[in-house]
Amino acid sequence: MYNGEKTVEESGATTLFLVRHGETVDNARQIMQGQTQGCLNEKGREQAQQVAQRLAGEAIDAVVASDLHRAIQTAEIIAAPHGLPVRTTKLLRERDWGGFTGRYIPDLKGEVWPDDIESEQALLQRAADFLQYITATYPGKRVVAVGHGIINKAILSVYAGCTMREVQRMMNAEVRILTTTAERTAASAAAAMAATAAAASSKTSTTGAATAGATTAATAE
Repeated sequence: MYNGEKTVEESGATTLFLVRHGETVDNARQIMQGQTQGCLNEKGREQAQQVAQRLAGEAIDAVVASDLHRAIQTAEIIAAPHGLPVRTTKLLRERDWGGFTGRYIPDLKGEVWPDDIESEQALLQRAADFLQYITATYPGKRVVAVGHGIINKAILSVYAGCTMREVQRMMNAEVRILTTTAERTAASAAAAMAATAAAASSKTSTTGAATAGATTAATAE
């Protein structure tokens, strides 16, 4: 399973410190947050401080975050030692869980997905757009990006050119380091999209796919 350790050495490549936000009140309650704002709890703030301490000695050129509150809170703590502002982008928002938003996650296991959940292909496209944005805006720079469990998984999928199911889940306040360029992102994104489409076509039944998806939702956000 891919864990984000793969890097490339290329002139002008962007180094990305990909971070998942610290634990939130709703993480602890096992509530599906999706694109709601969320708020760090005490443990989450402590986790963000630990990341800040870890990255304090790194040369960081920019800090970018999802425009959701829980990611901004985490990013501000990490940015403080560097005296950097936090820039936000909707591209880093968590997956839109539609009708599952606000639900108790253990109750979702085995449920058929509602039609208003953001599709995996749409999520991968947003992840690819994010990596293209970062590499175009910060070529040759070192950037901290604070996102969420599932969008970060999609970013890692695009980066590695594999399906999201092959990517190891990121825990709260975990950091993974990626190095890439716009050209490499375009190629790996195409590979990830193709792998995902092939995996979808091999599913034997709609019911089985929905159940597997609900289980993923229950364990990965």
